Formats: sequence, C-alpha cells, structure tokens
Amino acid sequence: MKTVLLIEDDTVLRENTAELLELSDYEVITAANGQIGLEVAKDKNPDIIICDIMMPILDGYGVLEGLSKDNSTKFIPFIFLSAKTERQDVRKGMNMGADDYITKPFNEDEILSAIESRIAKAAILKEERELALNDSTIPEEQLRTINDLKNFFDDNGTIFNYSKGDIIYKEGNNSNYVYLILKGVVKCYKFDEKGKELTTALHKEDDLFGYTSFTQNIPYRETATALGELKMVGVAKNELKDILDQNHKVALEVIQLLTDDITGVKDQLLQMAYSSVQRKTASTIIRFAEKINSKPEDPIKISRNDLASVAGIATETLIRTLSDFKKKGLIEMEGRNIKVINLQELQDIY
Repeated sequence: MKTVLLIEDDTVLRENTAELLELSDYEVITAANGQIGLEVAKDKNPDIIICDIMMPILDGYGVLEGLSKDNSTKFIPFIFLSAKTERQDVRKGMNMGADDYITKPFNEDEILSAIESRIAKAAILKEERELALNDSTIPEEQLRTINDLKNFFDDNGTIFNYSKGDIIYKEGNNSNYVYLILKGVVKCYKFDEKGKELTTALHKEDDLFGYTSFTQNIPYRETATALGELKMVGVAKNELKDILDQNHKVALEVIQLLTDDITGVKDQLLQMAYSSVQRKTASTIIRFAEKINSKPEDPIKISRNDLASVAGIATETLIRTLSDFKKKGLIEMEGRNIKVINLQELQDIY
C-alpha cells in the first residue's frame, strides 16, 4: 500500500481528501501546517506528498525547499494543491521542483490520476538513477522536466505575436513549429463536411501546442487562431526532436503530456455525446473562463458560436440555455460578454 502525506491547513478539506484517498487504498498521513508536514516527511518518507501553498508557520514553497535540501526526501514526488492559479505561481512552484499542480476545487479522478502517474514516474526515475550509478558513461542531461523544456522555449524560441482573429496555421500546412503560449488564448478547430465549425482545443498561457508527429512530416490536422492579443515562442520541430533524443527524462514528460491531452479529448467527446444541454453549457462556460482568465468569476469575451462549437450543440440551443442561466442568476450577459455570477451553482450543474 502506497503512503500519501497530505499537508493542508483547512480541516474540512484535509479530512475529506484523506477519506477519499483512504477509500482508494492509500495509507494517508496528514499534517495541519507546513512545519509539521516537513518533519513528518523526513520521519515517515512517504511515497508522495500533496501540499497546500498558503499555510501558517511554513508555506508550501518552504516545505518543498526543505525537502529538496535533504537527500532522503528530495526525490519524493511533490504535488501542490492550491486555489492559486496565476501563471507565475504555477511556474514558481514548478521551477522549485514540484511534479504537478492541482487547483481547488478538484474532482476525485483528477487527484487520483495525478497521484498514480507521479508515483509511476518516480519509480521510473528511481530505476534510471540506479542504472546511472552503475554506468558512469551515461551523460548528465541538461533538461529533466516539462518546466525545463518550457524555459528552453523562453530562452531560445522564436517570438510570434498575433492579434485577435489572426490565423496561426491552417489545416494542411506543414507542421514546422511547436509553440509555447506566453500570453493569450489559442482556439483550434476543424470544419465538418457541411462546413460547421467544431472547436477541438483551447490553449492558454503556459500551454505547449502545435505538435503532430516528431518523427514524420505530418501536416497540421486543424486550424489555430488567436482569440485575442497573443504572444508565443516557437521551436522548430526538428530541433525539438534532437532535444528529446538527448534528454530522455523530458521525453517521458512529453509522453505524459500527450497522454493527458488524449484523456482530455476523450472526456470532451463523452461529454458531448452523453451530457445534457445544461451540463454541456455550464462546463463549456467554465472551461472558457479557466482558459481565458486567471479567475473564473471574471468576465469572459467569447462568441456564442465558439461556445456552441465547444459544447457540441446548436447556437440557438445554446442561446436558450444561456437565457435560462441568466434568469436563474448564474450569469450576466452584455452583448458578447458573459460574466459568471454564481460559479458554485454552475459547477454543481457540471
């Protein structure tokens, strides 16, 4: 049985999360603040640590720093659990060495999937470290994590700037670059045989996108446009392939990233196929809010056609549902703008 150390100062959230993990066959140790959590980690050496950021006495950043300085704990998988969603907060934690970042509120599948994948990854890396000790010819890799790769994009990539509505690439174009978004949101879409637009993905700040194949000359399978002012950096696909060949740990991270993307697409297809219209609409509003803004309650500026294409429903049906949400006090509408008024009720519908 794997052991999880949960460091969280909110008593209700700590107890509820611990119960969820115990029901999923994990042994759970809890700590009410960062200082206690750091001491428990060094004493118990758990298989994985889930830690809040904003805590009294010692915050999550301090916990991670303390763990990284101790040889007995520096390789324990570490996941931040926090309501902080600003890009700089995420990057700060990942730059310090965190393995993942889960924002509140979260669902059961999200936290269990993160734990399972990070424990598996830790086992793989442990095997590699043991092999490296027995083979001094293995070179020291410069890039080890997705965050290292993103920093490489920042430092070495070509800068691209786009305005709202600009096309980044079209379906069928040669896939020459992979991109990292520095500011803004990208919409990817396709057209069906009747000319109806179907949104296939939304990408926000700090997302990598534009990859098709690293080994074959496969063109882009969709069109990508800027939903507003957009700044990105791009790395040529052949250069990125060389990086992955030379940095195997990053290659494993990219595989995990692709796996997560596929899982997300499957969930979206299932939702489009089986969810009610109200549930599709609520979840789509929340997805756009999370992608476009750091705070879901802020106004979002998006066309109803885009909302409809992501939700997989007719525009007229979407408009009726939005009107119903407005009457219930869940949202406000002013022209093309939609503002979430009651996020909790929308999440309950979702």
